[in-house]
Amino acid sequence: MGGLFLRAYRLWTRGKAKGFSVLSSGAFASFGRHSVLQPPVRLAREHRIAIGSGVFVGAGSWLQVLEDGDGVALEVGDGTSIAGNCVLSAARSVRLGRKVLLARNVYISDHIHAYGDTGRAVLEQGVEQIREVVVEDGAWLGQNVVVCPGVTIGRGAVVGANSVVLEEVPAHSLAVGAPARVVREFAPAAQ
Repeated sequence: MGGLFLRAYRLWTRGKAKGFSVLSSGAFASFGRHSVLQPPVRLAREHRIAIGSGVFVGAGSWLQVLEDGDGVALEVGDGTSIAGNCVLSAARSVRLGRKVLLARNVYISDHIHAYGDTGRAVLEQGVEQIREVVVEDGAWLGQNVVVCPGVTIGRGAVVGANSVVLEEVPAHSLAVGAPARVVREFAPAAQ
């Protein structure tokens, strides 16, 4: 009996997520086939967000573009899997390549909050240090990783859990720590 209940629950959950995805897909700059946004998901300025085909965005995630305007500011490549409670925040440009894997609670932003004016709340000071972020094809970011403005994470790179990425991570390397440092490089597979 319990197995039947769990199968029904999984079917209902998948159906709800697929239905939400189909109904909301037209609001995006583009939304690929077989992509799923699992509710609840927080969205802002989705008309500037491009979602590739076969993308999964887990529950509790937040995809946002800060300002209205033209063009895509946040792009998620084909086959990318984003576990729950992840934040992707773009002022100008955040790009995830194909088949990128984000574990839970990953935070990626191309900006930081301004905080220099001690007479005003940080919330009122806007953003600064706006620099493009790129996570190239096949990269894997572990749980609780933070990616800061101006960073490129190379093709097939791995960033270990709880790392804070302040500078480039080369392709096919492993970076860990706060701040993240490359501790290992691996040869790419023969083509």
